Amino acid sequence: MPYVNIKVTDEGVTRDQKSQLIKGVTELLRDVLGKDPATTFVVIDEVALTDWGIGGMNVEDWRKQS
Repeated sequence: MPYVNIKVTDEGVTRDQKSQLIKGVTELLRDVLGKDPATTFVVIDEVALTDWGIGGMNVEDWRKQS
């Protein structure tokens, strides 16, 4: 029973894109590991830019310095 958790920043990921991710990951686990899609769980979490850190600062601030 695979469980996959995908975390992305909350920057307008569409419902269709999420569906594609869920389908693609499920198919990948089926094809590579032989896992049953009926028992494969995929969860997508959207994280605010200020709640995701890189290089010691949140992504929003990190991007401003680039």
